[in-house]
Formats: sequence, C-alpha cells, structure tokens
Amino acid sequence: QELKLKDEECERLSKVRDQLEQELEELTASLFEEAHKMVREANTKQAVAEKQLKEAQGKIDMLQAEVTALKTLVITSTPSSPNPELHPQIQSPSKAVFKKGHSRNKSTSSAIVTATMQNAQIQPIIKEKREVDAVLFSEFQAWKEEPTLERSCPFLDRIYQEDIGPCLSFAKRELADSVQSAVENNTLSIEPAAAQAIPVVKASAIECGGPNGWRAQIITKCALSGMSRACKHRIKLGDSGNYYYISPSCRARITAVCNFFTYIRYIQQGLVRQDVEQMYWEVMRLRKEMSIAKLGFYTDEP
Repeated sequence: QELKLKDEECERLSKVRDQLEQELEELTASLFEEAHKMVREANTKQAVAEKQLKEAQGKIDMLQAEVTALKTLVITSTPSSPNPELHPQIQSPSKAVFKKGHSRNKSTSSAIVTATMQNAQIQPIIKEKREVDAVLFSEFQAWKEEPTLERSCPFLDRIYQEDIGPCLSFAKRELADSVQSAVENNTLSIEPAAAQAIPVVKASAIECGGPNGWRAQIITKCALSGMSRACKHRIKLGDSGNYYYISPSCRARITAVCNFFTYIRYIQQGLVRQDVEQMYWEVMRLRKEMSIAKLGFYTDEP
C-alpha cells in the first residue's frame, strides 16, 4: 500500500514537472516574439524619424535662403535710392501700367510661391516592398521540416557562402576561423572593455589589443582587422582566458551572425510560434543585417 502511494505521488510530481516545462517553453516563446516585435517597431520609428528630420532640414535650408535674399533686398534699399522690388509704388509714370484689380508686392508673391513649392516637395513616407523568392523559400521550408545546424543542407550552405563566410572574413584569418567556430558552438562572449587589468598573452599583446588593459576605450590594433581603432569591446572564445579587443565594425559583424544563429536555434528547439512565412521573413531580415554589417555599416552602440 505504501509503495502504491509513492508511485501515485511520483506520477503526480511528474505531471506537475511536465506542466511547468510546457509553461516555461510557452513563456520563452512569447517573450522572444515580443522582443522581435519591439525591435521591428523601433526600426520603423527610427526610419520615420530620420525621414522627418531630413524633410525638416530641407525646409530650414530653404527658409535660410529666403531670409538671406530678403536681407539683401533690404540692405540695397535706401531713402535716396529705394529698391523698386520693395517699393513698386514709386515706379516712374512712364513705366507704370494700368491693370485691372490690384498689384502685389513681388517679395510677397515670391514667398507664397516658395511656400507652395515646399508643400509640393513633401513626399509621403515610402513603405518598403518585398516579395518572396521561390528558391529561398523552398530551401527554408525544407530545412524547417527537419531543422539542423549542419551546414550541409542547401538552406544553411547558401547562407554560409553568401552571408556568414563574408561577414566573418577578417584580415587575421586564424583568429577569424576561431571566432566562427565559437559562434557556431555558441561559446563566444562579447563584453565592454573592462576598466581593470586584463590577462593577455605577452607574446601576442598587440594581436589581443592588449598593451593597455586599464582603459575602457583604447586606441589600439583591432585583433581581427589589424587596424588601429577605438576598441570599446572585447571577445573571449570558449573557456580561454585570453581577451581580444575588437573594433565597432567587427563587433557589428559578429553580433549580426550571432543573432542569426540564435534565431535558427530557437526554431530548432521549437520556441518560435509563427507560421513559416513569418519565420522566413525574419530570417531574411537577419540576413540583411549580416549583409549590411559585412559592408562596414554599423550603429555606434555603447
């Protein structure tokens, strides 16, 4: 009888554990989707703000040009030699022409025309268009049926060749290969440059960007590009005790690839609760980020 009670208790606890695991998976998936939604909304708002800023700057430039022109007219007009542009009523009778209605000051007319032109130049915000590529979509669908991180499948093989490989191709080839391996194995860490001393290998202090490990931002050689840059971050590969200072551009390239791997790992683990097309477009967005980063574009993040 006691054994039976223990079996029932074990079964009850097992059910509770399974229920908690399911709730945890659903919560993780929900948080992941919400995070991506917030990122997309932030990007959209940023694009709108940049568009409005550009339009406002254009208006300011035009208004400044008008003010300059008006100042010129005022300066050239004196009591002894009034400017006819500002005082059309003092034109000589021989030049005066009788017209029906009334005449308007030319500067006022110019301002009205300029304002009309400004309104005409305001363009509506252009929304980005997109269209599913049949080949890429079919490769993604095939991968989605049996998700794997092996690069032998057509879906990942293409991305390795077109995005991951070029994005992680740096001047220091040996270290670049180690970085790619760490990204694939999810053992790479990126952190802000520490304000305390950092253990570095003495023989490769320059390569590690580490002749000066006391400052949070140092001008030194980037360990990946070999160029002297303001290195605000450093990376560590696996359990190694060595840190490598990297430039903002290299950090953006590594981060873009890490974001891609994070998302496809979530898909592989079943944490993404979206339809296939939504997943496809998120993958395309992450590929776009890798393409932009590998060309040298990045945002200056702290």
